[in-house]
Amino acid sequence: MPKQEAPIDSLKEYLPEGTYLPVLEYLRHYRVHLTVSKERKSILGDYRHTTHHQNHRISVNGNLNQYAFLITLLHELAHLLTFDEFGNKVAAHGPEWKRKYGLVLKQFVEHKIFPTDIEKELRSSLSNPAASSCAEDGLLRVLRKYDSKQTHHRLLEELATGSAFRIHDGRIFKKGIKLRKRFQCEEVGSRRVYLFSPVYEVEEVR
Repeated sequence: MPKQEAPIDSLKEYLPEGTYLPVLEYLRHYRVHLTVSKERKSILGDYRHTTHHQNHRISVNGNLNQYAFLITLLHELAHLLTFDEFGNKVAAHGPEWKRKYGLVLKQFVEHKIFPTDIEKELRSSLSNPAASSCAEDGLLRVLRKYDSKQTHHRLLEELATGSAFRIHDGRIFKKGIKLRKRFQCEEVGSRRVYLFSPVYEVEEVR
């Protein structure tokens, strides 16, 4: 199965030291059904609001390092807090959500949970959090340093212009020029042009 319920005690292994109890307080207070998911390429976490038959449900990818896992979980908790106050009357990543996420994130940042480099990136985004978990390019670069597993993937920005690379679905592209914030890349075969984030993880094809 793609998801499994996380036994509450095992949650400690996914979180940075000193964060288990405050996270547990949120989960218990709002009766959150938390699941740890296998790696999903399109999302890092997900929130489903409470219904007459189910509690609030949050899922977070279990392959994330501890800091990325916590940030993603807080992102989804902010959705819960926003729904708890406003229901479905506001935009998913509108100002109400940004305010909730900023407040819950600040609670953890101020307790010196994160390494200095991650804390610096988080503080810079507190006033206007991004809509996607760990979406800021600078934060993604820093968080990647704390991944424990070795990988043959690289960030697109690390490849030379003209390099060929493969993405997760097997398609191969050739890296082109940078247009403002994204790289223009041509799919090999179809010759269709796509724009990629500089911090998109790819496999270089030699």
